[in-house]
Amino acid sequence: MADVPKPEHLFGRDREWSELTRFVAGPGRPLRLGVVYGRRRTGKSFLLRRVVDEFGGLYHLSLRESRQMALARFGDAIGAIADHAHPLRVRHDDWLTALTDALHAVARQARGPSVVVLDEYPFLRDGSPELDSAVQSLADASALEGLGSDWDWPVSLVLCGSAMSVMSGLLHGAAPLRGRAALNMALLPFDYRDARRFWKIEDASTALLLDAVVGGVPGHRDLVEAIDVPSSPDDFGDWMASSVLNPSHALYSEADAVLSEDPRVTDRAVYYSLLSAIAAGRRRAGQIAEAVGRPAGDITYQLGVMTAAGLVERHADALGGRRPVYRIADPIVRFHLAVSRQFRAQLEERRAAQVWAACQDAFGSRVVGPHFEHLCRVWARRYADASEIGVALGEVGRHLANDARHRETFEIDVVVCGPGEGEASRGRTRRTVHAVGEAKLSRLTSADLSRLDRLATLIEANGRAATTSHTKRLLFSVAGFDAALRAEARHRDNVELVDLQRLYGDTPDAAVASGSVRASKS
Repeated sequence: MADVPKPEHLFGRDREWSELTRFVAGPGRPLRLGVVYGRRRTGKSFLLRRVVDEFGGLYHLSLRESRQMALARFGDAIGAIADHAHPLRVRHDDWLTALTDALHAVARQARGPSVVVLDEYPFLRDGSPELDSAVQSLADASALEGLGSDWDWPVSLVLCGSAMSVMSGLLHGAAPLRGRAALNMALLPFDYRDARRFWKIEDASTALLLDAVVGGVPGHRDLVEAIDVPSSPDDFGDWMASSVLNPSHALYSEADAVLSEDPRVTDRAVYYSLLSAIAAGRRRAGQIAEAVGRPAGDITYQLGVMTAAGLVERHADALGGRRPVYRIADPIVRFHLAVSRQFRAQLEERRAAQVWAACQDAFGSRVVGPHFEHLCRVWARRYADASEIGVALGEVGRHLANDARHRETFEIDVVVCGPGEGEASRGRTRRTVHAVGEAKLSRLTSADLSRLDRLATLIEANGRAATTSHTKRLLFSVAGFDAALRAEARHRDNVELVDLQRLYGDTPDAAVASGSVRASKS
């Protein structure tokens, strides 16, 4: 089938639009089931409304209400689109009948493929535990018997929601809908390059600061329409004082709203404590448990809940280490826990300017620094080519390297390796490391390159992976590189210097203003 043109006012989302429209209009069963999920304000509802506008059908936004009220309101929505030549009973006692009537009402009016969207599906499900089984029954009936003579065109039923653990669990394990959905789409925030274009920020340093605080969630821009977007790092403090650090602004409490989205996050004090420990730099389970005063085994369940809910990301060691690290997924939650929560009393007294001045060290070390490291891994995974990282489709992560001789450990910010290859070592597949990288906000020197050379040697010595003479050394910096390092890089074909401009896809090797972001690591 030919691609359906994307609406001009829909920013980005080219892949998501293409996949959704092909799901709705492509060949297949007369009733197709799809699941779309993602955190608040990522644009799920906006995108799905555009799909309904394109194909026709029914978009229904669910509310937190009783089962009876939910059925009555859904019946009203059916009545609003029903063909008067085929009157429908718009009051229902059960969801199987209600959904059947809705699908037939849409099918009768269809002049082509159409779609029914149940947005915020977990709200409906809360008061109606039979709802998943009702959808299952419809999907199975469609596959076995068809859905009647008035069903000339396929109809897609899309379930959408923000409760990540609920939505992602709809199709897993023994869930009634497992194996019945043809579409399972997670709508993610924009990546850092798309976010910069969405906010229309020219200066890369400013784009980094904004991304470190609010990330790529498009709905955040709607909340600050009355505030000028910062154009330089010098403007950023005023923007923060007017928005994220302003108790009267919606972004001030956005982190609390994110944490309340998922029904499995019950004991808020426990989850806040765990997240605060991660925001403070305790990224391994043992470190997190120690910070909250519990044995590591006692927080396994909560870490699993937070991972399923999309609050944290769990990252295994790139070279097979047994100690995964946890990272707060949403930048605004990280900022709230690492910075603004520590100054809540002062912020409530409207002392945002003083708080912003006082929190610069924490902002650099706990917010911008870790976020910059993350963006460097995204660059290596998504934007770098084989000439830059040594392999066309590398796996990218971080690695904790042990120096047994000196009893030291070093974290390598970026590791790029190929799939398992070569000889087995101690029962593990020995992999080839194609690139190792160091990411800092401060200006880098030849000493940083020497350190990276040493870390590459440690990887080889530990026997976990192999390096070669061509293994790339990736040096990432916000503040740039000194002349000696630039000269050394020109004489080595395995060294890549990546400044902010190159990271963002601007002119390579353009000058980056030193000191625009405070250094987070020595």
